[in-house]
Amino acid sequence: MGVGSFGSKVRGAASRVLREIRREWKAFVAISTGVTVQAIAVTLFILPNRFPDLGVSGIAVLSNYVFGVSPAWVILTINSLLMIWAWKELSPRFVVWTMWAVLLFSALLKGFEYFPVPVIGDRFMAAVLSGVIRGLGAGLIFRVGGSTGGLDIPGLALRRRYGIEMGQFSIYINMGLLSLSFFVVGLESAIYGAVALYVYGIVVDNSIRSFDLRKQVFIITNIPERVSEFINLSLNRGTTRFEGVGGYSGQIRPVLMTLLDPRQVVALKKYLAANDPTAFMSVSVASEVLGKGFKSWKSL
Repeated sequence: MGVGSFGSKVRGAASRVLREIRREWKAFVAISTGVTVQAIAVTLFILPNRFPDLGVSGIAVLSNYVFGVSPAWVILTINSLLMIWAWKELSPRFVVWTMWAVLLFSALLKGFEYFPVPVIGDRFMAAVLSGVIRGLGAGLIFRVGGSTGGLDIPGLALRRRYGIEMGQFSIYINMGLLSLSFFVVGLESAIYGAVALYVYGIVVDNSIRSFDLRKQVFIITNIPERVSEFINLSLNRGTTRFEGVGGYSGQIRPVLMTLLDPRQVVALKKYLAANDPTAFMSVSVASEVLGKGFKSWKSL
């Protein structure tokens, strides 16, 4: 392969990445923010306190403690190998965003090495803050179908195929890594690392659920056309109409179904209270909603 041919392929790949960023700028912002937050947490709380870390980052941190190797190089090397596998098994979109997250994370860790880091005296507080901050960052990334690489790749595959929660998968797999880290960082640091891991898993799962959380609403009303119009035009949500039959009266009554966020549910309640006080309204939690106006199918 000639130099010119290789250069054209590189330019073509870069052009595709730029088009993807322009088309999905929200995903770019979310992933970049989440990765930056996680890099800050590692720099401020993990490395100064010699805590063990999670997944590939955990391997990189242990390599730093034992051999003095920069975590950035270890993370970049291992994730490059995983990307080869991911390119064959997962969607090109997932791979592109994961590559961006890995490159940014590695670059930030390397760049932060040149800045002074304040040491927090309370190690328990540092462990909790590490878990919370990294969990929030990971939640932002997973919400848009991104990944920071490493164990996120098999973790997302299991969530997609079998519905296994990311936080649960992270806890089970990383407990083995924590056990190994005991011989490097000692019992006390390993315990603090376990606290950070536990908090991280809880925050990740709750962050993902809170982003996807919607209310599924069923309404039986005497003015279904007006209620449907209010939901469509004022709340900017769709409705589905069913024909129901009263179990006692035997009367045919239309039933409206819609999916709203919590603030929209409050607005609908006020509308029904003012316009049809005899209406029946049932509200339940829809933990995940896929489709137009909600979570994109591309994020899977």
